[in-house]
Amino acid sequence: MAIVIDIDVMLARRKMPVGVLADRIGITPANLAVLKNGRAKAVRFSTLDALCTALECQPGDILRWEPDDGHRAAATMEG
Repeated sequence: MAIVIDIDVMLARRKMPVGVLADRIGITPANLAVLKNGRAKAVRFSTLDALCTALECQPGDILRWEPDDGHRAAATMEG
């Protein structure tokens, strides 16, 4: 997937354990692991808001876009 979730980076910067973040945002540690490991297909805005509140960050600190192989191939064809 081209969208990368950098929750681990923010947790390390805040020196916050995963369990504490899960409690603060109101989801199970298992569901937080799905987000952290990039296996989520979607993120609710309410969850993103809770993450940003708990981690005191902006959405762009958590989410970033990286082109995957399909995007690279299309860009190569266009160029």
